[in-house]
Amino acid sequence: MLEAKLTDFRNPSFFTAQTDVIHIVDGRKKKEIGFFIPASLKESFSSYLQQEETKKKLVLLRKIALAQKADPIDDGSVGDGIE
Repeated sequence: MLEAKLTDFRNPSFFTAQTDVIHIVDGRKKKEIGFFIPASLKESFSSYLQQEETKKKLVLLRKIALAQKADPIDDGSVGDGIE
C-alpha cells in the first residue's frame, strides 16, 4: 500500500496510474483522510463495502425499533405493531 498526501490530488495522473491501494494523509495535520482504491480493484472491494453499508443500516434500524418500542402509546393513539 502506498501513502500519499492530500496535496498529491493536484496531480490526478499520479492516482490514475496506480494499481495499488493508496493511503491518503493530510500532510499539515498528520491526520488520516482515507483510501483511494483504483478501478482495477473495484470488484474486490465492492462486496466488502456493501456489507459495511448493510451493517450500518441494521444498527440504525435496531436503534429506531428500540426507540419505537420504548415510546409509550397514549389514549387515542395507534401502536406501530413492534413488540
